[in-house]
Amino acid sequence: MFVTAAEIQSETVGPADEPALICADEAFRQAFHYWRGASGQRYLHSVYSLIGCPALPQANYILVRRDEDGSRTPLAIGATTGDTSSLNLADLRHRGAQLGANEVHIHLLAETDAEREEVCDDLRATQEQSEPVAVAA
Repeated sequence: MFVTAAEIQSETVGPADEPALICADEAFRQAFHYWRGASGQRYLHSVYSLIGCPALPQANYILVRRDEDGSRTPLAIGATTGDTSSLNLADLRHRGAQLGANEVHIHLLAETDAEREEVCDDLRATQEQSEPVAVAA
């Protein structure tokens, strides 16, 4: 069973981060995750291991440390800036390794630089309310 676009865009108040059950199939249970901005907007992210992340176009990302108990700690929130997907990936892996991240959460729905900046600002504002995260370029 899949979610609707209205559910993805829902602005109801809830946790700052939550699993996104897009499909009941076990293989997809950890493939997606919502992060909520200070505005209340939920942003759907694809979840990858730091090593398993594919080359990326311009996109928003959250470098995350996932603990054994399943809890997730955002370490850096940013947007890729390069026009070359392989360089974006190299930058993310390097930064993630420096911070101790083991997951990369990717948001691909912001289409312009301005939209990506708005997403970053919104997500950072939420995280700064609970604990500081690195501002990533």
